[in-house]
Amino acid sequence: MKTENQHILTDNFGRKHTYLRISLTERCNLRCTYCMPANGIPLSPKEHLMTAGEIYTIAKEFVNLGVTKIRLTGGEPMVRKDFPLILEKLASLPVELGITTNGVLADRFVPLLKENGVKTITISIDSLYKDKFEKITRRNEFERVWNTIQLFQNEGFKVKLNIVLIKNFNEDEIIDFINLTKDRNLVVRFIEFMPFDGNQWKMNKLVTQQEILDKVNYTFPLQLKRLTDSPNDTSRNYKIEGFKGSFAIISSVTNPFCDTCNRIRITADGKLKNCLFSGEEFSLLKPLRAQEPITTAIQSALAHKFATRGGMDTPDKLKNPELHSKNRSMISIGG
Repeated sequence: MKTENQHILTDNFGRKHTYLRISLTERCNLRCTYCMPANGIPLSPKEHLMTAGEIYTIAKEFVNLGVTKIRLTGGEPMVRKDFPLILEKLASLPVELGITTNGVLADRFVPLLKENGVKTITISIDSLYKDKFEKITRRNEFERVWNTIQLFQNEGFKVKLNIVLIKNFNEDEIIDFINLTKDRNLVVRFIEFMPFDGNQWKMNKLVTQQEILDKVNYTFPLQLKRLTDSPNDTSRNYKIEGFKGSFAIISSVTNPFCDTCNRIRITADGKLKNCLFSGEEFSLLKPLRAQEPITTAIQSALAHKFATRGGMDTPDKLKNPELHSKNRSMISIGG
């Protein structure tokens, strides 16, 4: 039963936040260049991280306030030893549960995910070539990830693939990824390279929505079909006529979707972030452990949310490396 305080999740621009992304850990078994600095990050002490019980308590409060969808992220959420317990506890809440993973460990959790009602799984894979995959992840796990993708499809899950596009690295694979959707009911999602601390982001590394569509129209003339986006979708969705699956473009930098944003994020150390681009954070763990209401912090976080990209609303602000360094590395935020 929802409380009368659902307005707490509505910001100053009338956006109601019903989608919560929870990072379970800062740890990962890959080392993707756009996510983690080459020399790694200092990990938070264990006592600074949310326990399974605290994750459940915080999630339950958000559900009471009006959240209807929760996605578990990391780091890599499945490296956490109590991942099964966390999943089981969250599955008791009246929400749609999803998970984003790199796929390295996911095969061992198929029965657990099914038992707890997870129907959609998002797997990150930035290249279909083993050597390029190893270059961007700094690990030799391509075959395992590819086998996991096929396993989850065979097991009846809805599978989404996340591909971060980087100029002069993998934009030549756009058509290869779209061709995966010809005979497979996959959703392939191209994501613009975003600025975070330590990931060497520059505007000229972006592959824009228009560049993607130009490639698609050249390869598949008169076959591109625009699909109807769901409310609050971060992606713009398309398919090739006659293909089983579809593809989408998430252009957070050049063509943002901020006006319909309904997402908020909790980091593994219990900080609420109202936007991926924002360096501002609001602790939920501190009041929770002091046995104080967390609604005050939630309300403050939503009241401070900017209209666009955490306040980086101009090209000059986007290009300012000082603003990027005020945010965490992606690995410690959670997608």
